[in-house]
Amino acid sequence: MTSVDKPTTAPPTPDQGARTDKAVTEAALFEAFGGVRGMVETVLPGLLFVTIYTINKNLHLSAIAALGVSLVLVAVRLIRRDTVKHAFSGVFGVAFGVVFAMMTGNAKDFYLPGMLYTLGLGLAYIITTLAGVPLIGLILGPVFKENLSWRTRNPGRKKAYAKASWAWGLILLAKCAILFPLYWWADTTQLGWVLVALKIPPFLLAVYLTWVFLAKAPPPIDVFAEMEAEEKAEKERRAAEAREAAEAAGSPGHPEA
Repeated sequence: MTSVDKPTTAPPTPDQGARTDKAVTEAALFEAFGGVRGMVETVLPGLLFVTIYTINKNLHLSAIAALGVSLVLVAVRLIRRDTVKHAFSGVFGVAFGVVFAMMTGNAKDFYLPGMLYTLGLGLAYIITTLAGVPLIGLILGPVFKENLSWRTRNPGRKKAYAKASWAWGLILLAKCAILFPLYWWADTTQLGWVLVALKIPPFLLAVYLTWVFLAKAPPPIDVFAEMEAEEKAEKERRAAEAREAAEAAGSPGHPEA
């Protein structure tokens, strides 16, 4: 082999492979949880509600403004043809809050559906982990193209998903332990500002811990690539059988030759 024929690209080193896996994990988490834009869409309606209510104590104006900005965020995503799941979830959350607050006449009830959702989600992370099917694995499995292969074929990854689910569950329950007493004891503006302040930091902490656990875990098993390889192998096998049959049909020893 001449110097021209020799490959010019060296195989990746273990360090390079680890960095690639971490980068893939980071990108997948960014996609799954909405990134910076998703965080903005999560915080903005509640921030607008509590800001307006702090200024004029007008429940109707505050609720309409929060719902309006949520709809605008969805419209922007639709116009740009972006993923709308995070914006839509924000609209539904705000809509339920508006309905609750309007029905009871208590501005604090605007936050109640979201608080109950956080409590339910925190419990879901804990319960599914105890059941051996950690929720974070169900969420991220499709993102990593591994689906549920981690349950039986990748025990190291299942362990990482369990740790991450414990982290999410405990962080969300700790958040609820702060918010629910405030719901009963604090006024609307105090509850609102604390809730806005607790939107991003716990979320970032949970995402960071998830990244740490998964970055140290074995790489995901790409079940989609496996299925494609199986389909390709099956097509090649059938093509080979067809060629063999054609060659046998055209051979001199065949009765029809």
